Amino acid sequence: MLLKTVARLQVHWTHMTERMKDDRGQSTSELAVMAAVLIVVAGAVVAAIRTKVLEKIGIINGG
Repeated sequence: MLLKTVARLQVHWTHMTERMKDDRGQSTSELAVMAAVLIVVAGAVVAAIRTKVLEKIGIINGG
């Protein structure tokens, strides 16, 4: 699921950069949206890694 999300973000990012080729700069709202997306993705990656580590050391009983 995480890989699908990353793939979708890459497609969206590519589309957005294609649209902005003629644009001379980015607005602050575009930068804020990109920053928010990066923070959410980074948080999801950290949560997934943390869960796996906790499963490995036996704190969480994974199935």
